[in-house]
Amino acid sequence: MQSYSVSELLNQENQLPEVEVKGWVRTFRANRFIALNDGSTLKNIQCVVDFENTDENLLKRITTGAALHIKGELVKSQGKGQNVEILVSSFEVLGDSDPEKFPIQPKKHSFEFLRENAHLRTRTNTFSAIMRLRSTLSYAIHKYFNENGFYYMHTPIITGSDAEGAGEMFKVTKLDAKNPPLNGGGKIDYSKDFFGKETNLTVSGQLEAETYAMSLGKVYTFGPTFRAENSNTSRHLSEFWMIEPEVAFMDLPGNMDLAEDFLKYVLNYILEHNKDDLDFLEQRLINEEKTKPQAERSEMTLIEKLRFVVDNNFKRVSYTEAIEILRNSKPNKKRKFKFPINEWGCDLQSEHERFLVEKHFKCPVILFDYPANIKAFYMRLNEDGKTVRAMDILFPGIGEMVGGSQREERLEVLKEKMAALDICEEELWWYLDLRKYGTAVHSGFGLGFERLVMFVTGMSNIRDVIPYPRTPQNAEF
Repeated sequence: MQSYSVSELLNQENQLPEVEVKGWVRTFRANRFIALNDGSTLKNIQCVVDFENTDENLLKRITTGAALHIKGELVKSQGKGQNVEILVSSFEVLGDSDPEKFPIQPKKHSFEFLRENAHLRTRTNTFSAIMRLRSTLSYAIHKYFNENGFYYMHTPIITGSDAEGAGEMFKVTKLDAKNPPLNGGGKIDYSKDFFGKETNLTVSGQLEAETYAMSLGKVYTFGPTFRAENSNTSRHLSEFWMIEPEVAFMDLPGNMDLAEDFLKYVLNYILEHNKDDLDFLEQRLINEEKTKPQAERSEMTLIEKLRFVVDNNFKRVSYTEAIEILRNSKPNKKRKFKFPINEWGCDLQSEHERFLVEKHFKCPVILFDYPANIKAFYMRLNEDGKTVRAMDILFPGIGEMVGGSQREERLEVLKEKMAALDICEEELWWYLDLRKYGTAVHSGFGLGFERLVMFVTGMSNIRDVIPYPRTPQNAEF
């Protein structure tokens, strides 16, 4: 007797005399109809039990959450809602579930409740769909880079450098917290620590990826990063995943081309391979939108947003041009923006980014040539001396999706920028070496994976698109 997944059985076109399947009970109706799911698909398979010839004590063990091993015949379904079903010849209860204590009952649960039961929340349709989409996205990302000649690089998680210069990093230490060794100045002597210097969890693998790009040509990282920012919002995590490609001999326009092609590829892959999950999450979002005031409802459905990105060319607009558009826009003149645009040099907020995408250009937007003083030290300074070759890609509903730049390849200019920001040359001597030995134009970008998953799934809280969220005051599971 051949074993199948639920997904394989539901896609069968022919009846099968002998099948077996294992999964968890979603519901059990009338002592006869088991809805079984094994996580391979959003849909359940109906298993019909001959209750008249089944031990009553065994039937009582078929409860929501119980794990079963079912054998039987796959036949055309007599009822509505499914094409096939299993006529059960025998079954075994692999694991019982207490029907009164099992948290994930067949009813609607709040997302907050499900976060408190994150170890079980993928037993629900919503979270099983989200995590299947997350998995498919991961595969599509690796597939894209593999097909385009990139080498996958594992950048270090423990680092002595702060790539972003923000200083909001988690320390890694073996020193005694109550009695650390001190140097002559009365400060902690990190030379006595495990690594012989002050180390942290990484906020980005970009700087290390640049070193490999300058020898292997095209590389990318896809790994965990950490931020000790005390922001307990729906858009912040303390542990998250980043995709960061770096390419030698590529300028800013080439970087834009790469990012646009990459985003269209992975989103199109999802549209082609996860239709059931997308359809379910789209309907969930439609139902949620109905509860909102008319003015707050989205103008596009979930799938329309994905198609909006895949089917449109990204509009490329300089920061300076965008500021003029925003300054002269109706929302700005009528003081509808929470953060009014008054002068060149301000950092754009999500409301400004969304206006450009959804109202003004009506397509994804790439903003470039930002003011140098609001961007990182490693971005290539333009000839005007006040802007850098940075770029951000803006999406509907979410604002910034990608941030990237052409990197500063000139040694003296980079040293001047580091000195102005009080970044120690000795700490980044190896990074400066790239500009001494065969320097060349190179570029890259960063994409927060969870933000991409939020866009694809329509979820509004980043805690709901990662298996076990790490946030301030929360490290459960």
